[in-house]
Amino acid sequence: MQFTKAFLEEAATILTQIDVQAIECVADHLVAVRERGGRLFFLGVGGSAANASHAVNDFRKIADFEAYSPTDNVSELTARTNDESWESVFVNWLRGSRLNRRDMIFVLSVGGGDLERNVSPNLVRAVEYARAVGATVCGIVGRNGGYTAKVADACVIIPTVSAENVTPHAEAFQGVVWHLLVSHPKLKRVKTKWEAVAA
Repeated sequence: MQFTKAFLEEAATILTQIDVQAIECVADHLVAVRERGGRLFFLGVGGSAANASHAVNDFRKIADFEAYSPTDNVSELTARTNDESWESVFVNWLRGSRLNRRDMIFVLSVGGGDLERNVSPNLVRAVEYARAVGATVCGIVGRNGGYTAKVADACVIIPTVSAENVTPHAEAFQGVVWHLLVSHPKLKRVKTKWEAVAA
């Protein structure tokens, strides 16, 4: 009971501390990408990879984006990991997808990548490549010291209210933020099912 109460109180605190302006900035970048006919590429590992798949669905169906995630094709992902390297798996996929300046990569991550600590180097290399080709970089991360937060055009950082629960809160609030974004009046184009039925 005590842990459950504390965990939910942490989540409530995060809601009061999250940077609303950062979310609005990401929304504006998304609008710009869609208006110029760019594509949206979600990148994540672990739980964030699962979130990337869900986000692709929502942005395609609700917000009318052409959106993809490299982790949705396990055959290509494992082939590239095996034959090339884990570090280059995303950057080579983006290269093969002809990532360009009209597009955006959207990083979902707890830390956002850190080469010095060898944490998610694949995300770092992907962000570096995106910057090199002029693509927009946005993210939702749980650490302000990671590579994504340092170099992104816009990044929502999930506030740390408990050092013991950074990962679960970061991954849970990725979902809160992207659901906010696809529901945002600037971005939403299709009513979700239950809202449409209720109307």
